Amino acid sequence: MQTRYSIALAVAALLSRGSSLFAAPPTGSGAITGKVTYTGTPPRMKPIDMSKEPSCARQHATPVLDQTVATGPGNALQWVVVYISAGDQGSTPPAQVVKYDQKGCQYIPHVLPMLVAQELEIYNHDQTSHNIHPLAKINPEFNKSQPPGAPPLHTRYENAEFIPVKCNIHPWMHGYFVVLNTSHYALSGPDGGFDIKSLPAGKYTVTAWQEQYPPQSQQVTLGEGETKTVNFVFKVSP
Repeated sequence: MQTRYSIALAVAALLSRGSSLFAAPPTGSGAITGKVTYTGTPPRMKPIDMSKEPSCARQHATPVLDQTVATGPGNALQWVVVYISAGDQGSTPPAQVVKYDQKGCQYIPHVLPMLVAQELEIYNHDQTSHNIHPLAKINPEFNKSQPPGAPPLHTRYENAEFIPVKCNIHPWMHGYFVVLNTSHYALSGPDGGFDIKSLPAGKYTVTAWQEQYPPQSQQVTLGEGETKTVNFVFKVSP
């Protein structure tokens, strides 16, 4: 009895001190912001022919372009994942679910970042069947059919990995799941901009990943509440 009582006291003491065994990862008020651009001549993205799937073709007023290298005004580069690749002090899987949609025979968004062990829901909002086939190598691979009106598929990934996704029914459909060990990430928008928030003071490696070109990294030191600007420039070619 005395032994059990002693153990209970020890556990209570650890909890009362906020032991690191039970503490959540620290958050801060620092931020890393910037823009992803390119130099050179980007490859010309071809229009996608959806004539074999009329229900999808009707959803697009103009032909949809491939999104492998999506560019914007001012040499902006879209769909680049910018994340903390070293120096992060840990991340707890968020309660919110990440969602991946199949609509108009496209994957929306084209690139979906998420945290390891975060729940993922995959939807089919088209009038045709899809089969979603993430080509994972570190995590288990799956290939599942999803007919119109089917409930969302639920899954999660336990290991960090950059996973290409394809549909075996519609060969033009492709995208990426980017599974990270950090919740400190951002996805560059049509203007190339990104913003990583809630960073504690510290030294970080910031990496920018684009599906077609080699990743880039920079070192950043942040003070508490400090915002620093980091820009990435990718050299592209046709």
